[in-house]
Amino acid sequence: MTTPEIEITVLSSLSEIAPEVWDACACPEAADGSRPLDPFTTHRFLRALEASRSVGTGTGWQPRYLVARQGEDVIAVAPLYAKGHSQGEYIFDHNWAHAWERAGGRYYPKLQIAVPFTPATGRRFLTHPGHCDAGFQALIHGALHLAMENKLSSFHATFCTREEAEKGAEMGLMHRVTQQYHWANDNYPDFDAFLQQLSSRKRKTIRKERRTAQAFGGDIVQLTGEAIEPEHWDAFWEFYQDTGARKWGTPYLTRAFFDHAQETLRDDILLVFAMRDGEPVAGALNIIGRETLYGRYWGAREHHDCMHFEACYYQAIDYAIANGMLSVEAGAQGDHKLARGYLPVECHSLHWIADEGFSGAVAEYLEAERRAVEDDIEVLTSYGPFRKITEEPT
Repeated sequence: MTTPEIEITVLSSLSEIAPEVWDACACPEAADGSRPLDPFTTHRFLRALEASRSVGTGTGWQPRYLVARQGEDVIAVAPLYAKGHSQGEYIFDHNWAHAWERAGGRYYPKLQIAVPFTPATGRRFLTHPGHCDAGFQALIHGALHLAMENKLSSFHATFCTREEAEKGAEMGLMHRVTQQYHWANDNYPDFDAFLQQLSSRKRKTIRKERRTAQAFGGDIVQLTGEAIEPEHWDAFWEFYQDTGARKWGTPYLTRAFFDHAQETLRDDILLVFAMRDGEPVAGALNIIGRETLYGRYWGAREHHDCMHFEACYYQAIDYAIANGMLSVEAGAQGDHKLARGYLPVECHSLHWIADEGFSGAVAEYLEAERRAVEDDIEVLTSYGPFRKITEEPT
């Protein structure tokens, strides 16, 4: 019996594919109703971005979702976008764009497989079980064909897994290595057990920061699922706007995204609020995966010393320990995370550039960058907060 050829189609909206068909590739482990490993590639999360107009016309993120079919069966999908800029990606290629355009080329639009505005590692080439290799190769070939057919400058896949990056490199794509800070749960029974693994000075600093934050004059609460009410999003939108305006100029998410979150994503979300007299004065938004808690957004209408550290980092560790999670990813960048138990780890991405000469120059740069990242991780880890074996806990 002849195996049907794989056909690639491009969708401009997730409304064109049933949620259960997409999720059978994106999160087959959640078919029984349990949590997905990666909540960001679920149909409901990506659809919320699209339906809220956080992506789409005028945003620089134009959906071009890839679907690979073999006969009647969908064997792989990917969240692909035509990008009109390099904002909201967190794997920075601005210098590549400037160099390309100074040489007279047109860098944008480009193609990118990514979760918009989300520097969280996970599978980006979403293959149905039993079709991993064929589906992966089909998605790569489909993206490259789309880029070449439209004479685009480049194709990228960001925050993919190491395995995907290595497989992509075998197919001729460039493998880039960058870094983030993640917290790892070493089977800690509680927060104090985690603190016991830190040097005495770091333990004292964190305890002081937690006392300072928690003495702001109210309570710090964790809300998820049905405990999240529509009015909570009014407060968080104010926090998000303030932080977004200061960091990016314009917040990436629309107000409507949080309405969609209330309707379809509440069980995937952990809100940490500093509450005083029944009103939130600061807060952090986290996304809950099966094994990892992902810190995403933070904001405040009042300044309180150490509240950022408490709401974003320490409360996340508390939640991860209480729920038996393996790790916390606290978002992009931030060397200050090191002192709070978040250690540097590698992040991976794949890149293809149409121009051979420019591609060669980028490949040389990526090799040098990889060595520098490896050195940085080694040095930063050695300066981490964890006590040496000879040091006794107190």
